[in-house]
Amino acid sequence: MQSIWADSDPSLDTNPASPFWRDSLPTYMDADAHGKPDPKYRTEVRTRWTAKNLYFLFVSPYEELNLKPNPNRSAETNELWNWDVAEVFIGSDFTDIRRYKEFEISPQGEWVDLDIDLNKPHHEDGWKWSSGFEMAARIDKAAHVWYGAMKIPYSAIDAREAAPGNMLRVNLYRSQGPASALHQIAWQPTMSDSFHVPERFGLLRLVKK
Repeated sequence: MQSIWADSDPSLDTNPASPFWRDSLPTYMDADAHGKPDPKYRTEVRTRWTAKNLYFLFVSPYEELNLKPNPNRSAETNELWNWDVAEVFIGSDFTDIRRYKEFEISPQGEWVDLDIDLNKPHHEDGWKWSSGFEMAARIDKAAHVWYGAMKIPYSAIDAREAAPGNMLRVNLYRSQGPASALHQIAWQPTMSDSFHVPERFGLLRLVKK
């Protein structure tokens, strides 16, 4: 997966046809966590980077959304993964791959970020960490698509400065629909019921054209 350089940091938007997003290279996730094709929920993901930030955009088709009642957009929502979300797992440590960061956004604009250390028995406690990332989301009910964008400070995920050629360990996920009809979509199938399988992460390279 390639993240394409951008000269400046614009206001975060969710329009894949905007000048910022259209210059990126789309990646698609269209199988469940065990690798079984699930083309109905084929999700487009775009990514860009600047000297200070790493950006992601999810374009997520749906049939029925599983939304948390009374959403709180002013503070992070722990256990947001129990609802419809798009997720990015990012690791810069190629020695201890069990350490990485997790970022989630819901169709309603709720969010949570976590510092994951699978060497600890209760890695879920990592939600108390704060990256300072920004997000934007919207639902197109007529088209049955929701859009979620993330702006992640590069310093929150990597001790290096952002630079062309930097490689990161990444996986992308979606949880879609109610428990009775739940679809778990992954970019790199984990071959497990859990998304937390760092051995199955793919690679993201920062590219400057």
